[in-house]
Amino acid sequence: MVAWQSVDIQPIQVSYLPNRYSGLEEGRSLATHEAAILTNVLVVFKKNFEQVHDDSLRKITEILHEVNERFDVKFDLTAREKVRRADFIGRDLVVVLGGDGTLTSISHNIDADTPVIGVNSHPIEEDPAGSFGFYMDSNVQTFAEDIVTALKGEAIINEVPRLQAIIDTTSGNRFTTDPAMNDLLIANTHQYAPSKYHLRRGGKKCKQQSSGIVFSTWLGQGAWLNHILEKDTMNELRTRVNETEISNHYFVVSREIPHQQRIEDQWSWFDWTSENTVITSDMHRGYVVPDGWDEVHFNRGASITVNLEAPKLCLLTFRKSIEEKLSTLIKEDLV
Repeated sequence: MVAWQSVDIQPIQVSYLPNRYSGLEEGRSLATHEAAILTNVLVVFKKNFEQVHDDSLRKITEILHEVNERFDVKFDLTAREKVRRADFIGRDLVVVLGGDGTLTSISHNIDADTPVIGVNSHPIEEDPAGSFGFYMDSNVQTFAEDIVTALKGEAIINEVPRLQAIIDTTSGNRFTTDPAMNDLLIANTHQYAPSKYHLRRGGKKCKQQSSGIVFSTWLGQGAWLNHILEKDTMNELRTRVNETEISNHYFVVSREIPHQQRIEDQWSWFDWTSENTVITSDMHRGYVVPDGWDEVHFNRGASITVNLEAPKLCLLTFRKSIEEKLSTLIKEDLV
């Protein structure tokens, strides 16, 4: 049984209000998330039959049973592989147990007004083969304290921007992809074939042939973007970033375009922008892949518009904001 630290509080009305966090630093949300008592909790866990994840689930479950007895909290547990969109409806809080991949794979099911706690089930600090868990601010050792902090309405609220792609087909249909916390890829479905398209952003346009375009949020830069660009190029791109732009700008990188175009149309190679990026496909078949999960296919002539207007994710952290965490990693040259 996991030890439980006794906390003398009663079930309370939880309201994530701006005046709780007066004088907020960048990255701490000023948005209001007024909820009823946080009594309906969904726990989504990673299930791959590895002992370390099973042990973490057992310990987290024991803690939640303690919470249930003390604070009248109802919780349901569902494996990531079995969870459905309907499971998230009407929840006051979602707890995701696993790594960043577990969170990104199900985050599109979570509404903007539902707080989320990420719990790292296999931290890299304890095992080199574990998960870095950038978005997972809690772990098995801290969860007992963190869940009470969340129930008291004292967690740090991070409004995480998410990318989306809107696809307009040649037959007149329009649909929007799932939102992406980290990155979004647009490419030819055959990776050995070039991705051909017309590219527009603001008043600029060009025809391009690449290995695909990767879009990244500021917070998601450590996932894929950081491995596409050379470190010097990445550092140059960061110099363009103003702190006030982090919530409404995104990165764009066209992979492996001709060197001459990198010089003549640098905006089409890499950019930091708030404007829509519009791609008109000249590929027989292409796809959009948000956060490395579902593929959404399109045909030649389709128009794909990418922006940062997807619903944000309400991520709770407990020791520092997610933006502060990223800033520390950049300063330590770890991203």
